[in-house]
Amino acid sequence: MVNELGIEDQSELQLIEDMASMSKDPYAWVLYSFDWGHGELADFAGPDEWQTAELKEIARKLLDPSAGTGVILREAIASGHGIGKSAFVAWLILWALSTFEDTMGVVTANTETQLKTKTWANVAKWYRLCIVKHWFTFTATALYSVQPDHEKTWRVDMVAWSENNTEAFAGLHNQGKRILLIFDEGSSIPDSIWEVSEGALTDAGTEIIWAVFGNPTRNTGRFRECFGRYKHRWHTQQIDSRTSRLTDQKQIQEWIDDYGIDSDFVKVRVRGLFPNMSAKQFFNLADVDAAYGRHLRVDQYNFAPKILTCDPAWEGDDLLEIGLRQGLAFKLLRTIPKNDNDIEIANILAQIEDEEQADAVFVDAGYGTGIVSAGRTWGRTWTLVWFAGESSDPGMLNKRAQMANELKQWLKGGGAIPELPELRDDILCPETVPRTDGKVQLESKKEIKKRLGRSPGKFDVLLLSFAFPVHKKIRGALGGAGQHVVDYDPHSEV
Repeated sequence: MVNELGIEDQSELQLIEDMASMSKDPYAWVLYSFDWGHGELADFAGPDEWQTAELKEIARKLLDPSAGTGVILREAIASGHGIGKSAFVAWLILWALSTFEDTMGVVTANTETQLKTKTWANVAKWYRLCIVKHWFTFTATALYSVQPDHEKTWRVDMVAWSENNTEAFAGLHNQGKRILLIFDEGSSIPDSIWEVSEGALTDAGTEIIWAVFGNPTRNTGRFRECFGRYKHRWHTQQIDSRTSRLTDQKQIQEWIDDYGIDSDFVKVRVRGLFPNMSAKQFFNLADVDAAYGRHLRVDQYNFAPKILTCDPAWEGDDLLEIGLRQGLAFKLLRTIPKNDNDIEIANILAQIEDEEQADAVFVDAGYGTGIVSAGRTWGRTWTLVWFAGESSDPGMLNKRAQMANELKQWLKGGGAIPELPELRDDILCPETVPRTDGKVQLESKKEIKKRLGRSPGKFDVLLLSFAFPVHKKIRGALGGAGQHVVDYDPHSEV
């Protein structure tokens, strides 16, 4: 008997039936599709414990009767080194392709080297060991069906991400069938790629599996937020390398002995936890989290000067931010869509200055010269701050780095910031740039914006409050400013 595909071999017909029966059970598929206990797999009886749990979790969701024909799975796994995540990625790709006709997918990684030498190399290995390898063609950049007329519609492509070329992620649609999207080492994949990829989640009646893996090297960005702000949408696992039978336990113990169990090194490389401070990160997570939403008595800082700051919008959908810091307390006063009417913005700033009885007003010089010029025609003594200007601290490259260092000390000294996720992310995002002269340099606003996917205006408006020393003004009975008579230490808690 010859079936509709022209296949006469009964064993092949049985293989097709078996594959179809495991369309929603990747765990059963992994056990079935490889010759466990023999040959290259002689030392292995099946998946590791964490791999088994994750495969069964995917099956549970796919088999849920309430899922219907369309289901979106978001799986995020942060782990230490050596647990077998690349093998898991390979299994997921091979299972997805071999159990659902015309599956489409994309796999990417943090770097092209990682993608080629680790991720795709492991796909090659497990493809070679797979019982249905003859159903597909494996190349340096793709795995696709050998069925005539299906090579373009039944495939997974290896794609190195590029912020200038996102078509592969934006165009990942496969209405009514299956979509597979895999990020390997997701911590270092820019937020912009994540955002474009979300466009693939709009296909109705489609089985969509988005799986993200990686060592938790950064405590900012979309991978981190899978375990935080967006945890309600993602199924997450944080896997300790000590629990895996695949890892070198002796090496792990040496790391723990050398660095300490609570060190960021061990957190990232062993425990699968996000660090307090990433390798190039300038601000400490613990300090920022302590400041986040900290409650202070307002009257405690009446002695301290009020510093009003303005960070104008630079371009496009950037926002203009106005903030106020007094002592250890900071608040955002106004967020305004990009407005090129300098007189209108200057009028708003002057009104707030009078309402708050501010002792100084600092404005980012990048796009604030017109605002300050308008203010000066009304007798306002506002100060332009050039982020690239000279630092008063010889250890800091420029004014931006100097202000950031002042902010760091302020946070450690008990500073308080409002409970705004964007502000928290903005503060944690900046990284340092290595220099041979030892001076501290922060990456540019342009680079930060590229990773955040938006302007870090809320961070900059706080940063501006540390531009120059400010003295408390003594005001007359009618509110007029008197002479500057009170020296103020911005790090003082008294």
